[in-house]
Amino acid sequence: MYRETRNYENIQIMRFPGEGKYDIPAINQTQFEQADFIGFNYAKSEKHPENKAVHFFLDDYQFNRVWTYPDRYIEMLRRFRYVLSPDFSLYTDFPMAMQIYNHYRKHWIARYWQESGIKVIPTICWSSSESFEWCFDGEPTQSVVAISSLGTQNSKERKKIFLEGYEEMIKRLDPAQIIFYGRVPEECKGNIVHIESFSEKFHKAEVAQW
Repeated sequence: MYRETRNYENIQIMRFPGEGKYDIPAINQTQFEQADFIGFNYAKSEKHPENKAVHFFLDDYQFNRVWTYPDRYIEMLRRFRYVLSPDFSLYTDFPMAMQIYNHYRKHWIARYWQESGIKVIPTICWSSSESFEWCFDGEPTQSVVAISSLGTQNSKERKKIFLEGYEEMIKRLDPAQIIFYGRVPEECKGNIVHIESFSEKFHKAEVAQW
């Protein structure tokens, strides 16, 4: 009885066929036209969601609840034109088990949203080159994808890791479009749609004042 009344990591809600060594749920291919992007932390108060896309390039604590209560946000997110898969962190200093768990959570939620009628754009994320063994499992090929450069350009080592992952993403996924949130390094090539981060917009506003 106890097991029947408990939801173990959302397994009781839905199971999806897995890809790769860790059975990562597969996200279906998506195409992108046009939308303005807002953070998940502003989604509830958005008055005109039909032309907006929701991103999760935020601190994890601001959206962990979409995993804890996966059905609570379905109706709200259905109103938006697109929703990016949640960007649970893959920090290089995280234990590998936690990184894989966060990758799995991202994919379970994204596939569950797709099954619920939400247009999901896959968010691609990696840590060190060791993550290449699994961090692209479940991602669609020749689809629009989303990435963020936040926190990756403030040291030579971090930028090197970011660019290695970017090249690996291009090679493995052959994305049709790349929604790029944050500053785009000149080394990054492809069909890039640049989305200014909050910090970029803030910096522009400061410059304009002077």
